[in-house]
Amino acid sequence: MKNRIYLCLAHMSGREQAFIREAFDTNWVVPLGPNVNAFEQELKRYVSGGCEVVALSSGTAAVHLALLCCGVGPGDEVLVQSFTFCASSHPVTYLGARPVFVDSEPDSWNMDPELLEEAIKDRIAKTGKKPKAIIPVALYGMPYQINRIMEIANRYEIPVIEDAAEGLGSRFDGRVLGTFGRFGVLSFNGNKMITTSGGGALICRDKADAEKVMWYATQAREAYPYYQHEAIGYNYRLSNICAGIGRGQMTVLDEHIAHHRRLCSLYRELLASVPGIEVHGNPSSRYDSNYWLVTVTVAPELRIKGQENAYGKAVEGAVGGAAGVVHAASSLRTDCQPNDNVEALRVALDEAGIEARPLWKPMHRQPVYRDSPAYLRPFSLFGTDEASVSEAFFKVGLCLPSGPCVTEDDVRYIVDTIKNSIL
Repeated sequence: MKNRIYLCLAHMSGREQAFIREAFDTNWVVPLGPNVNAFEQELKRYVSGGCEVVALSSGTAAVHLALLCCGVGPGDEVLVQSFTFCASSHPVTYLGARPVFVDSEPDSWNMDPELLEEAIKDRIAKTGKKPKAIIPVALYGMPYQINRIMEIANRYEIPVIEDAAEGLGSRFDGRVLGTFGRFGVLSFNGNKMITTSGGGALICRDKADAEKVMWYATQAREAYPYYQHEAIGYNYRLSNICAGIGRGQMTVLDEHIAHHRRLCSLYRELLASVPGIEVHGNPSSRYDSNYWLVTVTVAPELRIKGQENAYGKAVEGAVGGAAGVVHAASSLRTDCQPNDNVEALRVALDEAGIEARPLWKPMHRQPVYRDSPAYLRPFSLFGTDEASVSEAFFKVGLCLPSGPCVTEDDVRYIVDTIKNSIL
């Protein structure tokens, strides 16, 4: 049996230890210090465009503070891409606001600009006021139609918070994601393009916003010789130790991006002869994905060994990515889940020592958001009619390993396992 192949594990370059050792040697082990300052400057140079960057404890914290700086509060509404991880929408609820979900377009799988404008008009008609912010998401690193989204947002004077947590290094029209809107969110979780073990950053368009974010992230302390607080702040700054890891990772960022793209090309080449399996790719030359995770669609008619037993057994133990937290499911099936053949293929890969994962379940189908408005595009995929684009792809999609620790031989083994699982 091979060593287990994970979706996307962090890979240390070697430089991280030197920066961490420096932090220990100088006793800078708090959420400020030379590594934090240097890491922010390196990120600022990378994203370019005159932006400022504030390093934070997580990408979720970055979304939260961006919403706060956009004035989001109780009773407000925020337009959020439905096809995403919950960190795009949960911070909206932290502030007492309500997410309004917008479906995806079928090419990029990201926010549909036409539905976005429809949602804006309808929310104004229904509530008498505009949504306070718009959050498009770079799903698995794929860029969104930011040119159209910004044109619409500017016309209605609604700030855009780009959730590029999965999209570090991705570009649209040659420009780095996260630099188009008022704010851009980055994540350095342990499975992202680069890591700080846990951490994130907020790209700000100007110094004033960056200073405001920094103030909120350090408990909103006023300028007195004692602790004076006139607003609620948060403990969201990145530690100097974690920033040292980030500095080492920045030295291999371009190498990581090239590796992800190379693996995606290899998957596409090796799976080209497999009917019913298709690798998702850039819709046009304007899109330049980092391919954080390689994603494939599995045709409903494709039969997989063991498919008849799909969802027959409850998941036991800690769910991947849940940091060892065990929470028993209430049932074996839900009313919106991947097709049986997708689950059977995931199980077959798991039994071969390969981690695979379904696509993000659309937020508008999550029980916690059952009462949130959603603007959807009915869609037919593989001849099957679905209620929305995001639901259609969720039911047939699977993420495959593509991190810096995944080798080309690993990809060949994964593809051979897929082929051997097909009846």
